[in-house]
Amino acid sequence: MKATTIKVEGELLAQLEQAKPKAESLTTYVRAILQQEVRRQQMAAAAERYTEFLAQDADERAWLDEWDRADLASAPKRRRR
Repeated sequence: MKATTIKVEGELLAQLEQAKPKAESLTTYVRAILQQEVRRQQMAAAAERYTEFLAQDADERAWLDEWDRADLASAPKRRRR
């Protein structure tokens, strides 16, 4: 497994030390921040792809519009048999 060392110093180091939970190491904290950022970028790219998909697929757009109009707050009506 490839490993990378990143030098963090000065003001940034002080800010990171202050921001991290006391029980957590700086390495663990920074790794978590980086993982969150990668995940955020992946989710943003997925949202962009889905937006493009909706722009191109009228059926999916119509289904989504129908879903948006659905009354999710009220209990469903019971069907009589």
